[in-house]
Amino acid sequence: MLDLRPNCECCDKDLPNGAPDALICTFECTFCVACAEKRLGGRCPNCGGDLVKRPTRPADRLGRFPASTKRVKKDHAACLDRAAD
Repeated sequence: MLDLRPNCECCDKDLPNGAPDALICTFECTFCVACAEKRLGGRCPNCGGDLVKRPTRPADRLGRFPASTKRVKKDHAACLDRAAD
């Protein structure tokens, strides 16, 4: 089951379940579309894998299988480069 991490690992933007701009890699690293496109070239900086649209967990399943509340933020070189903004 996916963690459904609550934020972009690069800019810390909130990405709740159902966020249309949430992307993940096969290791569930989570990024927003803006960071993935402008900073990361569509690749996960951790594993080098593709970043794809994160699926949405149906609302009726969130009670039993809640999204993660643990925020992950990493200082990747591309995320620290403010020139990409």
